[in-house]
Amino acid sequence: MNSFNSPYNKLQDAQLPTFGKPKPKMKKPGRLFSLVIVVLALGIVLTLLNIYELHKMRETGNLQQAVQPQAEGKPGKYAVRTPIVWVEGKKLESGYLKHVFAVFDRIGYALGNGDSDWDVLWSHEYPFESLAKKMSVLKPHQKVNHFPGSGYITNKVSLAVSTNPFIPRAFKIPKEKRQFLQYAEEHPHTLWVQKRNSHRGIKIKHVQELDLSDDGSFVQMFVDRPFLIDGRKFDIGVYTTLTSIDPLRVYILESEALFRFCSHDYYPFDARDIKKYVVGDDYTPVWEIPSLKKLYRELNFNFKDAFNAYLDMKGHNSRKLWADITSAIKTVYLQKEAALIGATNKYTSSRNFFEMVRFDFALDEDLNVYLMEVNMSPNLSSGHFRENTLMYEQVVFNLLSLVLVTRPVSHDFSQSSEDEANMRVSDKDISVFPEWCLSAQCLHSCENEMCKLCSPCVSLSMKKTLKLAYLEHINKGNCGRVLPQRMSGEFALQWTPSHSDPEFHSLNHRNKLMYMWFVGKCRQSTSWC
Repeated sequence: MNSFNSPYNKLQDAQLPTFGKPKPKMKKPGRLFSLVIVVLALGIVLTLLNIYELHKMRETGNLQQAVQPQAEGKPGKYAVRTPIVWVEGKKLESGYLKHVFAVFDRIGYALGNGDSDWDVLWSHEYPFESLAKKMSVLKPHQKVNHFPGSGYITNKVSLAVSTNPFIPRAFKIPKEKRQFLQYAEEHPHTLWVQKRNSHRGIKIKHVQELDLSDDGSFVQMFVDRPFLIDGRKFDIGVYTTLTSIDPLRVYILESEALFRFCSHDYYPFDARDIKKYVVGDDYTPVWEIPSLKKLYRELNFNFKDAFNAYLDMKGHNSRKLWADITSAIKTVYLQKEAALIGATNKYTSSRNFFEMVRFDFALDEDLNVYLMEVNMSPNLSSGHFRENTLMYEQVVFNLLSLVLVTRPVSHDFSQSSEDEANMRVSDKDISVFPEWCLSAQCLHSCENEMCKLCSPCVSLSMKKTLKLAYLEHINKGNCGRVLPQRMSGEFALQWTPSHSDPEFHSLNHRNKLMYMWFVGKCRQSTSWC
């Protein structure tokens, strides 16, 4: 290489003074270069400020630094844990729970099994026998979609022979054979159906056709003269959720209901044609009933709103009908309350459980309401009718919101830090009745019933119960409260324990406190009424 042209010599030449030569002019930096320098300087200043603020916030405990998950998939100290659902059922591959899977997937759950650290168990079957060992060691954060003893409500025999004014008269066979024959003799024109707990099919029979030696069965009065729409008999399925048994809290999905119409016209009546009066899997859906089709298809009403609009246009009182349905549901739970509490006593806490069932109702031509049965693990499959997809997924989503498993923060409420728990609901949020709690008798004693919900008088256990009730209320979505019963704002302002109705005084202690608390919240805001 020619040394004269080497980079080293070029560098040397550039550093030598140029004696006797005019000094070359230096080029001024371009505007773009200057702008880059300014931006970099500002970036450095802002970064230093951010570092200082982050350091200051960590020192005051206001920020937890996120830690990436550690090796082998183990979460770091502050890593957000993905909640896990365990779905248990036979032949899941058939897809009858696909909408349950879909909703859990959309709210961020991962699929696990009985050996994982699951958060929610969705069991299609009653789990307290087949999964008894797992149910006996539940962790505080784990939720199960059935209550122990829920068979007291869903058992057909137990339900039918209850003294409920909304249930058609029924007699247990053969135990109540004599009473039945006497009643039948006094009501010779009454038609009857005979049922068993495990048997779905029914057929109208006369007294002489019934098998009155069939142990474990019951005979029930057939609701004749049914209310018809376009000549078809139908039933109404109301999705109902039990969130607590002591005290009782029960909700129904208010935005929607299942309407199933018989596949044959009711008249001319023929008892041999069960498709005239029994709803089967091949039932006729709402969108095939002419009087409801336009409301559902063209005006875009859902099933329930289309039905209500039809009733109102015909001059019927849809509000009274739904009030009667609510009363029927409330009566069932109040009657079975003691049995449910007894069945749950052997478990560490009843807060691990929730349950959604479907109450099925029939109507007579005067719009009297009759409760026919309650379905545990009601059908949520759109296999027969794809258009039911929206309803089923709304049923599941509203249920999971109500029972607080679509949680917006990283932990279950029972596992939350104190700050996180207070962020969602604090002691101040559950305080009620300031005018009572400031009175002399409540400031010095908790004995008077009016003082039981004053903050110094409320036990830690009851405070947790009230906070769960608060969270249910603000997360209930389209669900409405059945128990404790609702009230008007005016009623709440005038209500006192001493002047309350007899129904209040028939409640147990915890149910009284729960009802009183809702009265207090209703006074604060009518959204709680």
